[in-house]
Amino acid sequence: MMSLSDLAILNMIKDPSTREKGYRALMETYQKRVYGIIRKMVIVHEDADDITQNTFIKAIKNLDSFQNNASLFTWLYRIATNESLNFLEKKKRRYFFPVEDHEEVMKSYIDDSPLIDGDEIQRRLQKSLLSLPEKQRLVFNLKYFDDLSYDEISKITDTSVGALKASYHHAVKKIENELKFD
Repeated sequence: MMSLSDLAILNMIKDPSTREKGYRALMETYQKRVYGIIRKMVIVHEDADDITQNTFIKAIKNLDSFQNNASLFTWLYRIATNESLNFLEKKKRRYFFPVEDHEEVMKSYIDDSPLIDGDEIQRRLQKSLLSLPEKQRLVFNLKYFDDLSYDEISKITDTSVGALKASYHHAVKKIENELKFD
């Protein structure tokens, strides 16, 4: 399917005769990108699938509140990042994980999962990302992997550009220290 503009997708959703087609277009246009950012945050494929589904359900339910001062992409990413952060917070509380234990569980998942591919350096990078605070990890993922500008990240996270630059800088320093070969 050819990629549709945000306006075309929104118009399809607003028209009762094309609403279902509009929802499908929304999913087809943004699902992989939304899943990607969620997966980088929660690591586990099944959790990322669930959160992706929740993100689109929430987006569809709240589409009337979408204002055209941001792109659909930015709006969906904001919902996805909030859903991811909420999920991680609930998971820690539910299992009473100290942060370090949760980190170790996720690191072992990276080692054992057939769904996580890449060479040793890629796995080490993924593990080092787990040691970052969640907000720092989110900023790093959006900047490094998704190549978003600080302005775009600012809209997604509702954080000032200066604070984002500082978060990214701190994340890079921590990752560099983690990845140093002995």
